[in-house]
Amino acid sequence: MDEHPLLFDLPAPPPTTRTIALRIRAEGVAALDQAQRRADAARYQEVVCRSALNPVKGMPFNWTLNPYRGCTHACHYCFARRYQTQFELGPDDHFSSVIFVKVNMPEVLRRELNKPSWRREQVAVGTATDPYQPIEGHYKLTRRSLEALLAGRTPIGLVTKGPMIVRDAPLLAEIGRRCGCTVYMSVPTVDDEAWAALEPGTAHPLQRLRAVRQLREAGVNAGVLMAPVVPGFTTQPAKLEATVRAVAEHGAAFMGMNVMYLKGGTRDHFMGFLAKEYPRLVAGYGRLYAGAYAPPAYVTAVRGMVEALQTRYDVRRRTSKVPNQTEPSETEEPDEERQEGFRWDRE
Repeated sequence: MDEHPLLFDLPAPPPTTRTIALRIRAEGVAALDQAQRRADAARYQEVVCRSALNPVKGMPFNWTLNPYRGCTHACHYCFARRYQTQFELGPDDHFSSVIFVKVNMPEVLRRELNKPSWRREQVAVGTATDPYQPIEGHYKLTRRSLEALLAGRTPIGLVTKGPMIVRDAPLLAEIGRRCGCTVYMSVPTVDDEAWAALEPGTAHPLQRLRAVRQLREAGVNAGVLMAPVVPGFTTQPAKLEATVRAVAEHGAAFMGMNVMYLKGGTRDHFMGFLAKEYPRLVAGYGRLYAGAYAPPAYVTAVRGMVEALQTRYDVRRRTSKVPNQTEPSETEEPDEERQEGFRWDRE
């Protein structure tokens, strides 16, 4: 017997994302035996990442950063739902109830930004999952990552639905002054009924718009993405006008829009949601979305209405043209076209 026995066992380190994927493939969700339940009923699985910056191609930026995977905002249209299938998890409840937390990301990020080879290119934050979903209040991975990006003199673009971002307004303003920073707040609609149906875990749209105003007052270049516009839910002219008017009233620096698209597991989830909650819309959606995208004529008509409203309410348009695809790396989930984010001008 040892003369000085251990008083306690050291806890096992968090597994890697790849290890978790293999466990789930073999054992299902039961393999997440270290995942912690919190007040929101989601389970949070801590993981460690080998890299923080994810290289992408075909976008107006070359790097993305996502501290979390999965999102309790539970938006029914979110394209990232289909990426849960890489973990043998479904695109339905698992997307919003099993969240992977990359606990070592800020430290890994600092190492990558300190490399002599880093060229201080723009990094897109939150392209595959919201960096300000509620659990950020506990882990603060986004804030610590922003501090690393500031220290690394790296410009950023950040997309979110989380009003918690106002906590970091001074930090974002400082990044803007020193490196360059643009915040994109996703507000698809201000209609209460559509919001409650489509985005059950998000803050109220007006709360998000108030966050935009606070960011602007703090000196942050912050605008709104009216994306996605969802046929039958938010395309009524009165709803479109109410949203554009609210965006103008809250002083957004710019506004962009895009019509919803449906691919893979996201399509399966959304059509299942319609069948359960809005069965009268199923046949029409089947015709409108014969493929992943609504017909060009339909998209052009919706865009025309929104652009006319932007002119009426003097809301500056975001005119960036973004290619159709990205090519993901092997170390991270694919960062294709985030419809709540950086793609809004598909022609």
